Amino acid sequence: MKQRFRRRYRTAKYIFYKETLIDLREHFWTFLGSFVGIALISLLHSEYLSVHDNLFIIGSFGASSVLIYGVINSPLAQPRNLIGGHVICALVGVTVFKLIPNELWLSSALSVSLSIVAMQITKTLHPPGGATALIANIGSEKIHALGYMYVFSPVLTGVLILLLVAIVFNNATPHRKYPHNKHWYKLWKRNYGSKALRK
Repeated sequence: MKQRFRRRYRTAKYIFYKETLIDLREHFWTFLGSFVGIALISLLHSEYLSVHDNLFIIGSFGASSVLIYGVINSPLAQPRNLIGGHVICALVGVTVFKLIPNELWLSSALSVSLSIVAMQITKTLHPPGGATALIANIGSEKIHALGYMYVFSPVLTGVLILLLVAIVFNNATPHRKYPHNKHWYKLWKRNYGSKALRK
């Protein structure tokens, strides 16, 4: 009985250890990047958006932060997906709300569904984009009053801030590389490579 218990304990310990990422450097850079990115967006947007709207917007950017700071090699976390996904979804969300302003259930469902299809067609699939489309419909009157400006600010400006912070923090050490696309990475290394970081 004891032997069987020990065997199960060793198996469970092995599985738990293998399935858990324990890399303090990785956790440090993930935390630092996401903290700076979200803090910058919150600071800039809290000036002209209500607290309620700010939380919704940060909700979709928070999900993006999981991808671009925590799973940086994922195809869904690359710049094309990050920028394209949010911008396309914001456009779809605002358009649908303008066409169907009085039926929230219908405009919300259509916005998310059409956004997913639009991202698939354009190869810019980024799951948090669905929340960006939804926010265009369920946000307050202040969000609705922005109309298509919602696409540019807060969405595009916020996404660009997240991207710039991700490029800086994810390339600050040799064991992380973002964007994963070789062309982007070579461009970064040429302009801001390890020599620049040592200074």
